[in-house]
Amino acid sequence: MKHPLPTRPLGSSGLRITTVGFGAWAVGGGGWAYGWGPQDDAASLAAMRHALDLGVNWIDTAAIYGLGHSEEVVGRLLRDIPLRERPLVFTKCGLVWDEHDRMGEPQRILRPDSIRRECEASLHRLGVERIDLYQFHWPDETGTRVEDSWGAMTRLVEGGKVRLAGVSNFGAALLSRCETLRHVDSLQPPFSLIRRDAGAVELPWCVDHQTGVIAYSPMQSGLLTEGFTAQRVTAMPEDDWRKGAREFQEPNLSRNLMFRDALKPTAERHGVSIAVVAVGWTLAWPGVTGAIVGARSPAQVDGWIEAASLQLTADDLAEIATALDRIGAGSGPTRPTRRLGTATTR
Repeated sequence: MKHPLPTRPLGSSGLRITTVGFGAWAVGGGGWAYGWGPQDDAASLAAMRHALDLGVNWIDTAAIYGLGHSEEVVGRLLRDIPLRERPLVFTKCGLVWDEHDRMGEPQRILRPDSIRRECEASLHRLGVERIDLYQFHWPDETGTRVEDSWGAMTRLVEGGKVRLAGVSNFGAALLSRCETLRHVDSLQPPFSLIRRDAGAVELPWCVDHQTGVIAYSPMQSGLLTEGFTAQRVTAMPEDDWRKGAREFQEPNLSRNLMFRDALKPTAERHGVSIAVVAVGWTLAWPGVTGAIVGARSPAQVDGWIEAASLQLTADDLAEIATALDRIGAGSGPTRPTRRLGTATTR
């Protein structure tokens, strides 16, 4: 039986989503440029089912995750769930890979013809007739005008292939150009205690324009969890993208782990894990609708599900900001300027 989790409106879209959603990046498995190493499909399915059993009502995936494999696994999950009980499914387009070079860097392509092809491919892999939220994964690098790209997205909505349209990794300037053509239903920025930059410009833009915000990597890809150590980086599979990521390299790694440890008093006061505090911090920001939290097993879901309901106090936020200032981890504003209203249950 599903438990009620807090929900928030996704901007002005009319859709309400739980404050945490299941992130299916690692579900794609290894063997591609930004994989997390090998992943068992049965474990992925068990983790997603467990998240839904706990009340999560949305899954975020992308065509690029496992070069289509994540969407295929999500599609397998959906086939076993009655239509009326299915979660919302969000996916993304715009990262195009070379089938002959799976470890190669994907191209950021938002040409209208490519967007249409990718949408049809995602619909097929997911086994659905309409995508609940379709997002541009990254800005285009081929010279395509964003107005042409967003026009193609608008036509997918008008044609019934897509319910809501959003973007990921877009700055305020591109958001504004899209908004002149059609409302941007959501923005998915990187946002965590380490990567806080979106709090300065993009989050306020979204508040002003009633655009929902879905934060990705709120635990900084595992760094902001109790079990993460410097030794784990060394032991990661060669096809785990984090081995070469900036925040996983020294001196950032030691600084980030020192800050992670500084979150222990806050976690202990609330009787939760550090991971829950990290996710809860992102949810304390004005305009943030929900946070994408990944898991590779049901146990990992249990490690963060309490973040959906965590209410950090003003004293908590001040203590965290002080630790950020003292340790110098990450970049961007260190605390929300005002609190978001309390979420409601479904």
